[in-house]
Amino acid sequence: MGQFVGGGGHASAPDVHGRRWRDLLMIAGIAGSALWYGTEGAQLALYALIGISAGTGLRLWSRDEADRSSAAAAEERRVRNARLEEALDTMSEGLCMFDAEKRLIVCNTRYAELYRLSPELMQPGTPFRKIVESRIDSGLFAIGSPAEYIRERLAAVEEGVPSVKIQELTDGRTIAISHRPTPGGGWVATHDDITEMRRIEARIAHLAHHDALTGLPNRVRFREELDGALLRVRRGERIAVLCLDLDHFKAVNDTLGHPVGDGLLKAVAGRIEEKVRETDIIARLGGDEFAIVQVGLQTPDEASALAQRIITALSSPYEVDGHQVVIGTSIGIALAPADSEDADQLLKSADMALYRAKTDGRGVFRYFEPAMDSRMQARRALELDLRKALTNGEFEIHYQPLVNIETHTITAFEALLRWPHPKRGMVPVPDFIALAEEIGLIGQIGAWVLKEACCEAVKWPEDIRLAVNLSPCQFKNRPLVFDVMAALGQSGLAPSRLELEITETVMLQDTEATIATLHELRRLGVRISMDDFGTGYSSLSYLRTFPFDKIKIDRSFVQALPEDTSSSAIIRAVADLSAGLGMSATAEGVENEEQLARLRAEGCREVQGYLFSAARPASEIAGMLRNMPELSSRAA
Repeated sequence: MGQFVGGGGHASAPDVHGRRWRDLLMIAGIAGSALWYGTEGAQLALYALIGISAGTGLRLWSRDEADRSSAAAAEERRVRNARLEEALDTMSEGLCMFDAEKRLIVCNTRYAELYRLSPELMQPGTPFRKIVESRIDSGLFAIGSPAEYIRERLAAVEEGVPSVKIQELTDGRTIAISHRPTPGGGWVATHDDITEMRRIEARIAHLAHHDALTGLPNRVRFREELDGALLRVRRGERIAVLCLDLDHFKAVNDTLGHPVGDGLLKAVAGRIEEKVRETDIIARLGGDEFAIVQVGLQTPDEASALAQRIITALSSPYEVDGHQVVIGTSIGIALAPADSEDADQLLKSADMALYRAKTDGRGVFRYFEPAMDSRMQARRALELDLRKALTNGEFEIHYQPLVNIETHTITAFEALLRWPHPKRGMVPVPDFIALAEEIGLIGQIGAWVLKEACCEAVKWPEDIRLAVNLSPCQFKNRPLVFDVMAALGQSGLAPSRLELEITETVMLQDTEATIATLHELRRLGVRISMDDFGTGYSSLSYLRTFPFDKIKIDRSFVQALPEDTSSSAIIRAVADLSAGLGMSATAEGVENEEQLARLRAEGCREVQGYLFSAARPASEIAGMLRNMPELSSRAA
């Protein structure tokens, strides 16, 4: 623009004509600016420049050259303007610019789309108020009266300071307006539709306090609500905290799959909501655990009534994805202020009461009692000791003989775990076995028993077998088959001498996988016995499902002998059944001669009980084998 080059003949022109030179530079600058902005003064400046140049000996471009330069500048302006318009119209935000008279200078297409402005209102010079009134006519203004909306928007302009305002429009959209004043009294503003972003933020906030599956408040929100309810307790109100745990839910997940389990949880949540008042608080704490805060409690009977309603409702059959499902629930209840006014303590107390409800057979509710806390503390102490017992070598295995009453010989020894605690003394077997199953230690303990007992049994005469009890948990939590293989391999015991005893409870869980495991064990060469026969469910179907080697008649039938004729009939039927299926039968719990005589009369050939011997340490087995004639005389 406005370029020029030196002519010939006047090398000292700048010195001689310094003033004209400066004038020339000034006019050239004016001309260049004028050409750039397209003003009419460009021609005048060019003519003046040509006149001056005649006296200075400078040669300027010709008029054609100037026209060509002007055309290039115009094209450049056109391209730049097109790009600017393209940038404005592709912005995701609406943009508008107004002058000091509150008249529109420029706006982009997005701004018009946001407020449904007609093309006429997009023209430069349109008053701001007219645009605002058009929004009101279209029903697109912030929630409130139209007059309030106009005052609010004009006030934002009059403030003349940068600001960001969020407006909820009447059509449900949320617009963020960023206002920036410009020199001279005008302003520039961007309008951004943040409706979807607000929805996402609200969803995230909801998920932070609610369970994604059921939509119920989660543990965090429940704690907040409980803290709020306890504020009312301190003003004289009473509340109840109910902790729920679904009975047999894990079996649903394991057998029908997690999608069915998820559908069941949603159905459970719906049933609970139907049984509480709107003022009560429900939450899913995680897994199959739910909790309720019952507010405005007048008497504990109201909590009892609610708990029973929920137990009844949740126990009814469900239809989930074409499957009929039956579960139940156990409930623990703690009261405030009676039990505590502290949220953590209330939840702990309700949880202890829930544990008691599950221990008492499930499907019931229990209130917290102070004695529960001491029992839980004792249980916790026992758990800590149990976790160290295996490492510290505190367990022992005792062995009880099984006697053949026809041959008057010991046929096997059953390995029975004992825990002589260094401070507690002998810990009752049911106490620590149940605890080991609950906390997941039974797999390690069971593997240790297998290994130790097999290493002991290899010392016995080869015609005497070893019987080892298996927990149902060993079929779920550890590679049982590998534990058996390791015990046999390490000890060198013949597989045919190992007899594994399971209860009917094992058959209740994931039957297909359980049967597959039993067949793998059978292929190793070990024997499989059904223990405590007659006390579980569907025993006869289990005998058909898997070919057991032995049936052990539960001691509850033997203890009723000889007076109870029904027990005699059951024992006779089991003995005949086992013989017909090619299995042997063993009667447990024989304590006196009368019971033994009746068992012999009913066809039992193998017995076990205190009449012959209690379980003894391994160090006494050799003595029992030496005294076999004495045992035989009792069986004669």
